[in-house]
Amino acid sequence: MSETTPASGAAEAATEPFRYSSTLAADIESRWQDVWEKEGTFNAPNPVGPLSDPAAGEVSAKPHSFIMDMFPYPSGAGLHVGHPLGYIATDVYARYQRMNGHNVLHTLGYDAFGLPAEQHAVATGEHPRISTEAAIANMRSQLRRLGLGHDSRRSISTIDPEYYRWTQWIFLQIFNSWYDAEAATARPIPELVAQFESGERATPDGRGWSELSGAEREEVLGEYRLAYSKEVPVNWCPGLGTVLANEEVTADGRSERGNFPVFKSKLRQWMMRITAYGDRLIADLDPLDWPEAIKLQQRNWIGRSEGARVDFPVADGSAITVFTTRPDTLFGATYMVLAPEHELVDSIVPAAWPADVPAEWTGGAGTPAEAVAAYRAVAASKSDVERQVEAKVKTGVFTGAYATNPVSGESVPVFIADYVLMGYGTGAIMAVPAHDHRDFAFARAFALPIRCVVEPTDGRDQDASAWDDAFDTYDSVIVNSANSGVSLDGLSVTDAKARITAWLTERGIGEGTVNFRLRDWLFSRQRYWGEPFPIVYDEDGVMHALPDSMLPVEVPEVEDYSPHTYDPYDAASSPKTPLSRNEAWVNVELDLGDGVRSYRRETNTMPNWAGSCWYELRYIDPVNAERVVDPANEQYWLGPTETKPVGGVDLYVGGAEHAVLHLLYARFWHKVLHDLGHVSSVEPFHKLFNQGMITADVYRDERGFPVPAAEIEERDGGYFWQGEAVKREAGKMGKSLKNAVAPDTICEEYGADTLRLYEMAMGPLDVSRPWDTRAVVGSYRFLQRLWRNVVSEATGELVVTDEPADEPTLRALHKAIDGIRADMSGLRFNTAVAKAIELNNYLVKRGSTPRAVAEQLVLLVAPLAPHIAEELWRKLGHDESLVYADYPVADPVYVVDESVTCVVQIKGKVKARLEVAPSISDTELEALALADPAVIAAVGDAPIRKVIARAPKLVNIVTG
Repeated sequence: MSETTPASGAAEAATEPFRYSSTLAADIESRWQDVWEKEGTFNAPNPVGPLSDPAAGEVSAKPHSFIMDMFPYPSGAGLHVGHPLGYIATDVYARYQRMNGHNVLHTLGYDAFGLPAEQHAVATGEHPRISTEAAIANMRSQLRRLGLGHDSRRSISTIDPEYYRWTQWIFLQIFNSWYDAEAATARPIPELVAQFESGERATPDGRGWSELSGAEREEVLGEYRLAYSKEVPVNWCPGLGTVLANEEVTADGRSERGNFPVFKSKLRQWMMRITAYGDRLIADLDPLDWPEAIKLQQRNWIGRSEGARVDFPVADGSAITVFTTRPDTLFGATYMVLAPEHELVDSIVPAAWPADVPAEWTGGAGTPAEAVAAYRAVAASKSDVERQVEAKVKTGVFTGAYATNPVSGESVPVFIADYVLMGYGTGAIMAVPAHDHRDFAFARAFALPIRCVVEPTDGRDQDASAWDDAFDTYDSVIVNSANSGVSLDGLSVTDAKARITAWLTERGIGEGTVNFRLRDWLFSRQRYWGEPFPIVYDEDGVMHALPDSMLPVEVPEVEDYSPHTYDPYDAASSPKTPLSRNEAWVNVELDLGDGVRSYRRETNTMPNWAGSCWYELRYIDPVNAERVVDPANEQYWLGPTETKPVGGVDLYVGGAEHAVLHLLYARFWHKVLHDLGHVSSVEPFHKLFNQGMITADVYRDERGFPVPAAEIEERDGGYFWQGEAVKREAGKMGKSLKNAVAPDTICEEYGADTLRLYEMAMGPLDVSRPWDTRAVVGSYRFLQRLWRNVVSEATGELVVTDEPADEPTLRALHKAIDGIRADMSGLRFNTAVAKAIELNNYLVKRGSTPRAVAEQLVLLVAPLAPHIAEELWRKLGHDESLVYADYPVADPVYVVDESVTCVVQIKGKVKARLEVAPSISDTELEALALADPAVIAAVGDAPIRKVIARAPKLVNIVTG
């Protein structure tokens, strides 16, 4: 048995029957967990509704804290010790806040829809609900063992129909809304319909609203709805049988899950018009208490840029619209490029090549249509990242069509090329090769004109034919840019942009505008295990939102859970969803207000992000059957205050990997609900804290495969597994890497309090730290020493004394209280643990522990190691749980040092050290220094020219 094993033999057990051991810890922990559960210790009352507590008094007048974790996906593999790091941290802070008089809402739910459970169902035939609920039960058991103080009444699961009923309801609020850009707010669709009916807003073709068919009206409204269905370019993954959001595609163009190739394709999908909120999503980051790195990631992802929209007429009467941040360079646009997926490509491609087309423009194809089709096939196999790589050789093909430069009147050829993406701007660019490096490379490859319109300041000539690369700058003036209507020559870039934008606007061929890198959110999946859409289609294909009374639309039973997958390289395939196979569910007879009619249900499901976009609201009011959240409860927990100007959760802890996915999506949903009057808060999460990761050594054999870390033997400076030398490397902790350590194992060997204490003591919460099972014993021994300072290991009786604490002990205590309070408030739990250990060690050396000091120490440790603290508190004579006991407050008299050391220098050399009061004045310090015998001897007969006193730490004497 190793030295780290708690038990150490029968003889020790006989002489120390009340020693704090793993057995005693397990008994203490299970008993207190039962007490907390039975008494509802952590239940937080609401101001109104079923969870309100009349006995709690005036809830609204009590300070409150909403502390929240990013909720977990319930894995069948269970937890390893890295998973609960953030959960323990929020529990420590929540307990600390309760002891400071706060009404604390702290609970945990489960993000239970998603691909892993579905893949398990495909492989085993077991319904994903069965495996998911089993995983949730296992995870709940593991988390309970850690002593987490959750309000279990508020826990939710996204797969509960009573939960996703409200997910569907929120979707319908978004679907039935449009964004009024002038008012900068979402408004109900009926208000938009009223504008069309009255003629206040014209229909696209000028007909009256009553003249449009139902399908035509829905097509018009679809251009405004915040949730809409449209045929759009998507990331199609045949190997998974579903489309993916950009964020789910790796940099090398493969699916994040499964590593299948991903292709660009056009499919009808549900979208969320998150782009309408681009400005607000950026502006409202400022008042949030978030890490600056996360704010920067969101700003960059949204990618706001100011410029102009410009129309380039095409011969067939249409126009190619471009967005450019440099309209001042319009006179230098000598060709255009469309993304291969651009919707205008097919309509502008002529039947045959124009005369005298250079061979390098055609890609060797006989017709423009053949050239475009061949190039599109190649481009579809590349990821967006691959397409944007700065390759020296640019590829593309001429469409056979020409557009007209609206300022010069010049006819310019229109190409398609993979370096232009539909995901930015309009999917079309005006190419100004003299002043854009990618355009320059393309122009050189296809022998296209290069015209200088920004005067070079690096000594080169304006004749661009001899240039090696583009000249790209804002710090210059415009040249070669004039026609009969406007001249930009001689203007700075800024002034030229303003003049040309005004000129374009006056003529109706352009306007100043703002563009975002952010794209509308792809919101449908061809999956089974997800929230069904509350949408049906009539015989004419017109979509209808289901009324609230028909919610939830529950996930139906199907015989086969898998999507229809294809050859991973079959880019021409299209999805078929599992839900579509249940004909009785898909085709229904419903009365939506105009009699019973036949409808077809939407057979896509929502993405796994849907349930996590709003769960903070359901934590507040989890049993409210009438509304998503009661306004009084939402106002209490999330409403704006002086310290939270846009409202939100008081503390939200989770990984930084969610910076531009969950956090952005949740902010969007919350803002729509705010605009529609459902919530008072503008933002969902006021303070965000990103915890680090617990890492672990990974051991790999000669093939590079991980081997079990627990079976590694270390000898002769090397590492061996079953006699074979292996390599060690730092890595994540996980089942696949065979280095996972289950929290249950640590709890069995040392107790949950030891695990909690060790994880909090490993290092700063926001940095990653390596796991070392051998180091856990340090935290265990601290708890043993704490126990011995209060309880006799031989008799189980108290060993504290009733004598008053002396002044040194009081100083040690109150300095610890002062430091630990500051650390707990700042989430610096590692240094809080260190200060608690220091105080405990002081008491060990002292030889006896005054009761008053012991009680304060137990309260200080309580948030970190709650089970042992509860037990010691009870042994100290208290009948009530310490969960709501007052956290210790330092007496400033004992926090200030009794004395400080003052250095006395003469000619820069230290001649004396004086112990003085911290409050001593400069005058008093000077007198004291000059009277010191060592100073008198050092000065001797030399005249004192000057004395500089800096109380209380320095006196400098100048002599001679």
